[in-house]
Amino acid sequence: MTGSGHMHDHGHSCSGGNASSRRIFVAFLLIGGFMIAEIAGGIISGSLALLADAAHMFIDAAALALALIAFRLSERPSDRSRTYGYHRFPVLAAFANGISLVFIVGWIVIEAVFRIFAPTAVMAGPMLAVAALGLVVNIAAYRILHGADRNNLNVRGALLHVLGDLLGSAAAVAAALVIMLTGWTPVDPMLSILVGLLILRSAWSLIRDSAHVLLEGVPTELDIGAIGPDLTSAISTVQNVHHVHAWSLSQERSLVTLHARVVGGADPDSAVQAIRERLAERFNVQHATVQIELESCADGPVPECG
Repeated sequence: MTGSGHMHDHGHSCSGGNASSRRIFVAFLLIGGFMIAEIAGGIISGSLALLADAAHMFIDAAALALALIAFRLSERPSDRSRTYGYHRFPVLAAFANGISLVFIVGWIVIEAVFRIFAPTAVMAGPMLAVAALGLVVNIAAYRILHGADRNNLNVRGALLHVLGDLLGSAAAVAAALVIMLTGWTPVDPMLSILVGLLILRSAWSLIRDSAHVLLEGVPTELDIGAIGPDLTSAISTVQNVHHVHAWSLSQERSLVTLHARVVGGADPDSAVQAIRERLAERFNVQHATVQIELESCADGPVPECG
């Protein structure tokens, strides 16, 4: 004899998401607006650092637009085709942003190597003026995004893009000052490579975390091995917990399915309710599907508890 219980909670508050999306929109306006000026400055001055940062800004503007669209889509309700709604889309956007960062770094490094072996003239004055203004714009955008939910992968992706811009502008300022003081132009591509490597490290972290969610990995904050022992010790009617599976729609929404064998005569509905409440209280799981078993497991031999 079996029974099942479902805990569906798709009506999550989206106030945090709305606040984050507003911040991303303001950052998008800042980055997109200054990108045009930086492209012109890079062409006039002949600076690779400025052109690399302008290219990064172009991708960043697209990345911020994608992050904004992802937030909007995640607020759409579920339907017959997508019973969990669009909560996974921001994670997909974060993964795409991480991949785009890798390609940006690749382009910067390749171009920088060519510039090191074939130096070109750089107009340090215009380069410094544009880079300094870009640094101010990027600091403003970074501060705006820094106030958003930084645990959200989508926000992290947007923040990393802007941080890359900020570092790129800082590198361009430093390169312009060195060229003005010493005339040594190779510093321009060398600093570009350094910035690229710093961005690459953060991009890998973003790709790894978002891929974990997309591949239905166990949420990092959830100790799946502790669920079975905890439920059997906390709920007297639960004898055994097995076939435990956990994954997440996003970093904020963990899901669990499990089988629970209860003692003879126990009320299945009461057992389901007790398990749901314990999962929410102890493990912060707000969506669980529980199959109650009074005899043998319908899916085969029962493994060890948990």
